Amino acid sequence: MKIIFSRFVFLFVALIFGGLAFGFDNPSSAADAVSISGSVIDANGPIQGASVRIRATDNQVYSDTSGEFTLEGLNPGEQVEVTAWADGYYVTSLQVVPPASGISLTLRPYHGTDNPDYQWISPVAGSSDKACGNCHPMIMPQWEVNAHGQAISNPRFFSMYNGTDISGLNQVAPGYLSDFPDTAGNCANCHAPGSAVDGYLTTNMNNVRGEITAGIHCDFCHKVGGVFLNGNTGTVFPNSPGVRSQKVLRPPSNDNIFFGPFDDIPDPDTYLPIISESQFCAPCHQFSFWGTPIYESYNEWLNSSYANEGITCQNCHMPPNGDSFFALPEVGGLPHPPESIPSHLQVGAENTELLQNSVELFVDLVQVGGKIIVSVEVTNTDVGHHIPTDHPGRHLILIVEVLDGQDKPLPQLSGPKIPDWGGSQAGEPGKAFAKVLRDTESGNFPVVSYWNQTSILSDNRVAAGETDSSTYTFAAPSAGETIRLLVELRFRRLFYDTLSTKGWDNPDVIMEQASKSIIINPWWQIYLPLTNAR
Repeated sequence: MKIIFSRFVFLFVALIFGGLAFGFDNPSSAADAVSISGSVIDANGPIQGASVRIRATDNQVYSDTSGEFTLEGLNPGEQVEVTAWADGYYVTSLQVVPPASGISLTLRPYHGTDNPDYQWISPVAGSSDKACGNCHPMIMPQWEVNAHGQAISNPRFFSMYNGTDISGLNQVAPGYLSDFPDTAGNCANCHAPGSAVDGYLTTNMNNVRGEITAGIHCDFCHKVGGVFLNGNTGTVFPNSPGVRSQKVLRPPSNDNIFFGPFDDIPDPDTYLPIISESQFCAPCHQFSFWGTPIYESYNEWLNSSYANEGITCQNCHMPPNGDSFFALPEVGGLPHPPESIPSHLQVGAENTELLQNSVELFVDLVQVGGKIIVSVEVTNTDVGHHIPTDHPGRHLILIVEVLDGQDKPLPQLSGPKIPDWGGSQAGEPGKAFAKVLRDTESGNFPVVSYWNQTSILSDNRVAAGETDSSTYTFAAPSAGETIRLLVELRFRRLFYDTLSTKGWDNPDVIMEQASKSIIINPWWQIYLPLTNAR
């Protein structure tokens, strides 16, 4: 009886303390939670389908056909900020102490036309009281070092635009202005959209070089209220690169607007779902010259499994980096889940880690009688477009080397060789992955002067999820000798001759390496594997 009684006391105490631990007597418990209810309206009445949430939380509902909503699970007496958003409106907010009912959230529609008289806001902290960097110092350092932030200062770009070497002092072909000296071209549509939005085909990049607000800056990107895509194809219309396919909505005088990825940042901010979608990137990453597709990463993505799975450009190029704030608390910034805040480093081809996590390399080495057979597979495992992509000067060099016991290369009997334009590796066993352009008039290839009429001579780049396989045959050395296979995949930013004459200081990036060794056996089709690397 004592044992039974003791167990009863234990269970009673456990229930009491367990109840306290789980919040049975806690004001924030489910039993005591309260709600906020009301309606979302504009000047014309109720708004159906508006997103209503407790700011910086996942506590979200949508207004019904009468504009009504109810937010539940709130602590009584604990003030919260309630926000509401609907397409075509600014975000509105209201401080509320629950429980509360009958509250009204009034949405203000934003303008539908662009205002060319608007003056861009500089992102540089301290440049004005409105500078982006004043409130977003955690984002500015990321933007300053990314390719978009340097679009109006990148010396490699200007060496191509002006037809000079990297110093800008010596004329070195190719160059857009060398070929078309009396024009400005359409380069500014993507590199200087802040200027090109009002100067289509008239913005000379030299006139805006280093001018931050002419380039790809915070205020420009967050004034883009949508993109113009062909509804039948889902891609960019012909001859509409960059800002020509962007719906820029600079605000009227004495007003402002910032489109962003959150639906709970109050007026003058508003939510733009497409800013987190690949379509937002399409205007500058999908266009042709003279009918020849040059920049194709958006269409490559669109036709890949990544698009079907909803893996966007931003998922890979703007992954969260652990920040909890994107605006300072003293200016109203609230902590958001770190996984919801995208990095503005916008990593790309300049990022070695990204390149080295793009592909997998598999090699095999066997002896077949008096021959050595090498098999190499290059698989695009983690890139949602072809690799390499966009600028046609980018290419990969696959180097395949089989060494005897004295580290001398074995003679190649068959298989691909690196093409003549492969630099110091030209003619060696291996291959290059590139979209090779040929100049229509001269017949020269490979060229990167796509502002002239060019055609695609060949394109063997590796598409998303696909594998390239190649086989090489070498003459076997003496029996008993150990031979080694060394395979290396390199990324090269520009074809070697052009890279050298332009003076670009961009060494090859080793993306993957693999090796394998065997001992030569005198018996037919017998080999002894020592190592295998993948």
